[in-house]
Amino acid sequence: MKYFTLTTLIAAALLFTACEEKTTQEKVEEKVTEAVAPKTDSEKAMDALKEAAEHAKKAAASAAVDAQKAASEAVASAKVEAEKMAAEASQKAAELQASATQSIEEAGKELSEKAETVKAAATDAIASISAPAAYAKCKGCHGAEGKQVALGKSAVIAGQDKAVLIASLQAYKAGTKNEAGMGGLMKGQVASLSDADFEAIAEYLSQIK
Repeated sequence: MKYFTLTTLIAAALLFTACEEKTTQEKVEEKVTEAVAPKTDSEKAMDALKEAAEHAKKAAASAAVDAQKAASEAVASAKVEAEKMAAEASQKAAELQASATQSIEEAGKELSEKAETVKAAATDAIASISAPAAYAKCKGCHGAEGKQVALGKSAVIAGQDKAVLIASLQAYKAGTKNEAGMGGLMKGQVASLSDADFEAIAEYLSQIK
């Protein structure tokens, strides 16, 4: 009986001690938990911050890649457009050059045709000019159109001013002119010609070009 009672007491003491130890351990754990709790929240906040930073970094990298891609596409598009514009400008320049060349050729042809027309008209006009009968004495030395240098000495009389020609003929007739030593010869040639003859001869010669 005493042994049972002793045993019971020992068991009760051990149980009490265990309970007491458990209670103390729980209190310590609670204290530790209370002390550690703020640190855990800080770590969580830090982790969240790191995660946000990592997300922002990835987003920035993705945005940079997208921006680079867009820039590359824009450059390629601009290059294609520039090449297209250059090709169009080159083609336009070639067309303008061809058109200008054609216009110049046409203008040259037209001017040439007009020149030929004017030349033909001048030739016809000269041909239509009839030498007066009084000029018959002059043909031998000055030529049919007065373009010949008489005896290799005198000036060409074709195309000279009408008034100058009349004055020269009158001076030769009066014996007051002796150009290139031709005074005596010319005086004999024009001695029988009248002022009307001088007028006709001068009119004829002045129209020849």
